[in-house]
Amino acid sequence: QVQPVESGGGLVQAGGSLRLSCAASGRTLVGYDMGWFRQAPGKEREFVAGIRRSGTSTYFADAVKGRFTISRDNAKNTVTLQMDSLKPEDTAVYYCAASGMVSNWLKADMAYWGKGTLVTVSS
Repeated sequence: QVQPVESGGGLVQAGGSLRLSCAASGRTLVGYDMGWFRQAPGKEREFVAGIRRSGTSTYFADAVKGRFTISRDNAKNTVTLQMDSLKPEDTAVYYCAASGMVSNWLKADMAYWGKGTLVTVSS
């Protein structure tokens, strides 16, 4: 079974940028739809961005459109979330998840989850 592993989280000032990376342990990510989700303290986990297995179709939550970019490099077996113009509201634990083809990018539709990486955006 594929096991996503996130990296790249940290502390950044508002307006700054971070780049998160997701790699696979155990199996290649090729052939999976991949999504990034986030969860702030006391809140439910929410969808952030998704990318089809081909890398040709991407999807974003309204809150991050125009600021975040998702991409994948199947040759390197990685999925990247580039986060620009970060806001304090972006503070959360970010999770990488994998699944077969999904319709609505709901957290319940994702089959395999990483353990998360913390992103903190200061004012």
